[in-house]
Amino acid sequence: MTGMRRLVLASQSPARLGLLRQAGFAPEVIVSGVDEEALGAGVPTPGELAQALAAAKAASVAARPEAAGALVLGCDSVLDLDGQALGKPADAEEATARWKAMRGRAGVLRTGHCLIDAADGRRATGVAATTVRFGEPTDAEIAAYVASGEPLHVAGAFTLDGRSAPFVEGIEGDPGTVIGLSLPLLRRLLLEGFGLAVTDLWA
Repeated sequence: MTGMRRLVLASQSPARLGLLRQAGFAPEVIVSGVDEEALGAGVPTPGELAQALAAAKAASVAARPEAAGALVLGCDSVLDLDGQALGKPADAEEATARWKAMRGRAGVLRTGHCLIDAADGRRATGVAATTVRFGEPTDAEIAAYVASGEPLHVAGAFTLDGRSAPFVEGIEGDPGTVIGLSLPLLRRLLLEGFGLAVTDLWA
């Protein structure tokens, strides 16, 4: 019956949903509604913050009646730049300042994952990390990118698969981590935490 297990994504991210669908899954989406800013206060490192947010999202959804019996996946991403955790910028001014600070440098995109079996409460967690080398967009390019609105909705104020792709010179690690979900890590969590193969959850 393992092939009949429901997979619920505790995220409203279209990028995460797209990655899962492209990999053969057919997840349902239940948005957690977790207050990310409130939860982030006092969490010491970017990796721990990403993991804490992922766990909070998964736990919130797993406790709901509509997720009964499902495997619930929560994810959250932050950009680690000099040890500082950078999530979604608050406004266009912050996004502009962020890009001016990042250009020509490298940061580490850390994505926390938490998988909870809503049937019995078992969980498996992990953080994936990928180094991102940023190019040197001009002030005019940064202004145009910020004006598009895209950086206001994503961790680190950039995407690997959107308008800022020309401003990313390269990455070291799993590209899915930067997009929002590491499929290799998800495979390990399913196998080591629940004895399931990714193929058991293919649609």
